[in-house]
Amino acid sequence: MHAIVSLISGRGSNLEAIVKTATAKSWDVQFAGVISNNPEAKGLEVARSQGISTQVVNHRDFVSREAFDHALMSEIDRLGADLIVLAGFMRILTPAFIKHYEGRMINIHPSLLPLYPGLHTHQRALDGGDQKHGATVHFVSAEVDQGSIICQGEVPILPNDDASSLAARVLKMEHYIYPLAVEWFINQRLQIEGNTVHVHPPESQYISFA
Repeated sequence: MHAIVSLISGRGSNLEAIVKTATAKSWDVQFAGVISNNPEAKGLEVARSQGISTQVVNHRDFVSREAFDHALMSEIDRLGADLIVLAGFMRILTPAFIKHYEGRMINIHPSLLPLYPGLHTHQRALDGGDQKHGATVHFVSAEVDQGSIICQGEVPILPNDDASSLAARVLKMEHYIYPLAVEWFINQRLQIEGNTVHVHPPESQYISFA
């Protein structure tokens, strides 16, 4: 049985999607804990409503990123995590932290990477005149939003879209592809070769709702 620990900073909607999928599909997993750097994160209540233990490790309580990451690492290791799922965790992690969990920490980003790393991706896609947008699940690397891609989900950009309507469409895709990537991981279907992730047996790693 795989133990999953999720790190959140906000509402926890991707966490909720993963937990609901796990329940519906009877995954052989244990949601060992949810940790937030934000004591006001709504996702903490989402976790508690699903019977998952929660912990706050507030970055404001630490004098440095390294000290915060050390405390966070201690809590994750105490919980015995096999997989760390970043679900709206809004802190840049130190290279030592990332190295410690190499190959077992994943993140979701609201763009079709390598397009639009960083923030404000929906408005940037609109400003760029793009016809499609989406989300990417990837392993976490020391370079922000540049880790090996597990899967991507594409949605159309419609003529009347603004950043909010596009974000809502992308979020629906996130709620589909993030549970998919977690399921592949726990079923040991992912193989990393260089900077490329393969799924065995082969399955499409690019999903479109167009």
